[in-house]
Amino acid sequence: MSARLIDGTAVARRVRDEVAKGVAELVAQGGRTPGLATILVGDDPASEVYVRNKRRACAAAGMRDFHRRLPATATQEEVRGVIAELAADEQVSGILLQLPVPAHLDSEALLTHIPYDKDVDGLTVENAGRLAQGRPGLRPCTPAGIVRLLDEYEVPLAGAEVAVVGRSVLVGRPMAQLVLARNATVTVCHSRTKDLAEACRRADVLIVAAGVPQLIGRDAVRRGAVVVDVGIHRGDEGLHGDIRFEEVAEVASLVTPVPGGVGPMTIAMLLHNTLEAARWQQGSAAPAA
Repeated sequence: MSARLIDGTAVARRVRDEVAKGVAELVAQGGRTPGLATILVGDDPASEVYVRNKRRACAAAGMRDFHRRLPATATQEEVRGVIAELAADEQVSGILLQLPVPAHLDSEALLTHIPYDKDVDGLTVENAGRLAQGRPGLRPCTPAGIVRLLDEYEVPLAGAEVAVVGRSVLVGRPMAQLVLARNATVTVCHSRTKDLAEACRRADVLIVAAGVPQLIGRDAVRRGAVVVDVGIHRGDEGLHGDIRFEEVAEVASLVTPVPGGVGPMTIAMLLHNTLEAARWQQGSAAPAA
């Protein structure tokens, strides 16, 4: 393997330390302690683990934990009522509706009831519009975490060719907008892209968020490129991502492992967003574009 590994665990630890310091400073200056409200509907095992980890990280950073758990039978009106209650509570800095919700609920409609300045997942239409227009706001955690990783490893984005594989509203689309805001030239690839490998080979930075196990191999990676793997899948040999890691690591200069790459950054940036939201609500400027 010639590629150097991008250590997302170490960078996430630095972000968490920064957040804990920021929380302590805010409180010392007379501000309210930031609080994160997580809403879990139903009993999906994976969602339970994700929420538990978020709550633990919140407490470790010195934030208040406002957790709400609802049964899988909860109605749209009941979930909306909980969101309204949390939205009106000035002790709550951020609201996170854990997705997916049970099939009978309309998650997109529920997200519209989260105030944009408490939308720590960065998924509301208001924050998506702010991102598209380059205005200050809260950014989706995983794409924001990827930008932080690239900054930590001094990967230049201005003038770089960046290919994003995937166009989901959770990762692909906001990822493209974030690197565009850093003056990269962006190609978004998807299921209708005619020659995926050729489009990817042009990239100085390749970000793969397709949700397809081991989609990208060495034939799609230019020698010396930086490769970020957002996927995580469980197979017979353990966890792996959207790239064929051993192949890609032979030609890339930097690559994220799975696990230990992008994953740890998501919760770290959630904490970052919660602190930024608290500052915003208490009179500071909106989070930087």
